[in-house]
Amino acid sequence: MTAKLVLVTGASSGIGAAVSKRFGRDGAHVLLLARNPERLDRAAHDVRDAGGTATPFAVDLQNAEETLDAAARIADEIGTPDLLINSAGVGRWRPLVETSPEEAVDMIGVPYLAAFNLTRDFAPAMINRGSGGVAFVTSPAAYLAWPNASAYIAARRALAGFAEGLQSELKPTGVFVTVVVLGNVDTPYFQNNPGSRENIPKSDPRLLPLLTADQAAEAIFDGIERKKRFVVKPEFYRALFIMNALFPKTVASQIRRATKKARKTGS
Repeated sequence: MTAKLVLVTGASSGIGAAVSKRFGRDGAHVLLLARNPERLDRAAHDVRDAGGTATPFAVDLQNAEETLDAAARIADEIGTPDLLINSAGVGRWRPLVETSPEEAVDMIGVPYLAAFNLTRDFAPAMINRGSGGVAFVTSPAAYLAWPNASAYIAARRALAGFAEGLQSELKPTGVFVTVVVLGNVDTPYFQNNPGSRENIPKSDPRLLPLLTADQAAEAIFDGIERKKRFVVKPEFYRALFIMNALFPKTVASQIRRATKKARKTGS
């Protein structure tokens, strides 16, 4: 599949901006959705410099009405995307007692509800056309759990559950669904979500290296082009997911120890 029209959420920075630029290198017309108009314009400029075309839409994805209005405008003025990449995500990794109800709602709002709203809006036209793809970018938290990130983990599991359900639901229609699981990526995410970094379980960088945004974008691009059901980067997470399914108590114990070590060392 060579996607001609690609919609990316969370496209103003980090993974979203990098994957937008990567599709721009492939000559795609990229529709960039994010809240900050200045950063969004810079990301659109990068897409054009890479060789693609870009149309930015400043949208608060937490606002369902605003999100659906943008989707309607895109459908009317540009058309139905060949590919929808749900990359937007917010949320702090914090203990339950330090997480407010408002923060929990925000974490469900983006990524899960924003992805639900856009996917539900564009899916009928994709189904009628008999082609298209939807990708969901999530975290290892969708398949593992660790202390002091309970609300974040719940939101990522909601997103992954929605995506996996759609894989079965949309398979007969010609629309493919890709679930992308990325480990720690070097982006502004943790600067934008203070109090989270110290709750990352400490890991061996040889097994779970820090990814650059460009490496994450290349993994997403390659997985989508090959219509893969799952993309996991770094690959070692696949082994962790299998071990967690077979030996959940052992894996949970190891992760708790790794989290305590990270908090002690401040890493």
